[in-house]
Amino acid sequence: MVAVRRGAVRSVVVAGSLVLAGAGPAGASGAGPEADVAYHGRVSLARGQLRVWMVPQNEGPSGLANATVRVRLSADLADVQESAGGCARAGEREVVCETGPLPEHGRGRHIGLVLGLRERPSEVAVRIDTWWNGGATDRNRGNNEYVVLALDTGDAYAF
Repeated sequence: MVAVRRGAVRSVVVAGSLVLAGAGPAGASGAGPEADVAYHGRVSLARGQLRVWMVPQNEGPSGLANATVRVRLSADLADVQESAGGCARAGEREVVCETGPLPEHGRGRHIGLVLGLRERPSEVAVRIDTWWNGGATDRNRGNNEYVVLALDTGDAYAF
């Protein structure tokens, strides 16, 4: 994985924060401030390498100190991955990344991943969603849960 812009923490810190914070699907508790987290970006697949670029944003009404975006794949990741700042591998097919602060009606840091895949599939389904959002309530989950099908053409697919 390679970040377009480096995050403030190392992958180990992100993974540890997820465990300590009791991470789970965002909005599950229904308590805390209200925020509307969304992601916009693109995905491309070429010769067994998946590229994901996205910008998290918050439509408000409250700002968030940090959130965690989860990227799940329909194909296995290669055994060795170069870690991006603020990101950690969370399983055979899963990576999580911190967004950094998400101000009310503002954007987080750009997140760029270059993921090597174990095999060279002709297509990969990429699921993107919020894994943890600091306990905020998000009434509009439709704009932070995406499924993108990337074909092995090198073309970019927007979400």
